[in-house]
Amino acid sequence: MGSSGINAEYMGSSGINAEYMGVRDLSAECLGKAGHVYEHELNGEKFTFIEECPNTFSCTVLVKGPNKYTILQIKDAIRDGLRAVRNVIRDKAVISGAGSFETALHLHLLKFRESVKGRPKLGIKAYADALLVIPKTLSTNSGLDVQDTLIKLLEESEQDPKVGLDVNTGGVLLPADEGIYDNFAVKKQFLHLAPLIASKILLVDEIIRAGRSMGKDKG
Repeated sequence: MGSSGINAEYMGSSGINAEYMGVRDLSAECLGKAGHVYEHELNGEKFTFIEECPNTFSCTVLVKGPNKYTILQIKDAIRDGLRAVRNVIRDKAVISGAGSFETALHLHLLKFRESVKGRPKLGIKAYADALLVIPKTLSTNSGLDVQDTLIKLLEESEQDPKVGLDVNTGGVLLPADEGIYDNFAVKKQFLHLAPLIASKILLVDEIIRAGRSMGKDKG
């Protein structure tokens, strides 16, 4: 739907075909309503603002900034926020943030590893350690000591798997109490894609290695 069709829907009007309908064929039902319509100039460009419409199920966000880079950053932040809200509505579920999910899953996999025999233990250990990248990154970005915060988080998580990293103090907190949540869809995707991508990379390495060995045999 084009911008004209969207505006018509907002104002409660209906589109007409000028080739088959004349001015005399128009009726009051064809017209829409708007409480305030005005033109405003921003940075040399003219924009038409239509406000107080009967079907206002969406809105326009006006982004301002000192330069193009800042505006792009703000637009990305707004887009990410809207996508997060959309994911919550679709999934109808959220997961505790602040690295609590990854830390709890890390400890769970280490316990599960004890029930596995043979080489699969190595894969489980590598996967469990890779999950700690999330709390490590949170700690690094907050200017905290990674080793100290990670040890404290792991110790507390063994007692209560719901705790996460407090980026302000370097201690732990309950993400649910602070309203810190992550999207279920995002966690599901990275748990699925990480081993898949790693497997593809290892497969490529095997193919390259096999090609080199075949070249040596021919030589």
